[in-house]
Amino acid sequence: MRTESRLFIGVAVFFLVTAVGYGYSSEEPTGTAVLVIAFLMAALVAFFLHMQYRRRGLRAQDRADAEVADTAGPLDFFPPHSPWPITIAAGSVLAALGVVFGLWLFLIGLGVLGHGVCGMVFQYTDRDGQRSNSPADGSRSSSTRYP
Repeated sequence: MRTESRLFIGVAVFFLVTAVGYGYSSEEPTGTAVLVIAFLMAALVAFFLHMQYRRRGLRAQDRADAEVADTAGPLDFFPPHSPWPITIAAGSVLAALGVVFGLWLFLIGLGVLGHGVCGMVFQYTDRDGQRSNSPADGSRSSSTRYP
């Protein structure tokens, strides 16, 4: 993730320089605010990727001496099916329609959206306790499969 972190640091620096230059040479605060928000979003992604790099270390893609076979094997846990993306989409649609038709529909959409986001965030919080074929001592073997 080192390469991706550096890429987004470059994007963040670009937006920062552009925001300072635009803010200095123009009289429009809206454009400056948009460029500052773009800088903050790029800096947030760069920070996240940098923290992932520090936590997980070098990947095979980050090393110059890596082979293609170094990237083989399971990467991470990816959920097989989930009802929460559809719930989030329905809540987003209801909230957007609520902006047009009234506050009552917006609040219903916000509730559905919040329920969907919480469901997606906490869907696999107890995933470690759900493993059926994990070893008794708690160590992971290479053949451990997730449900």
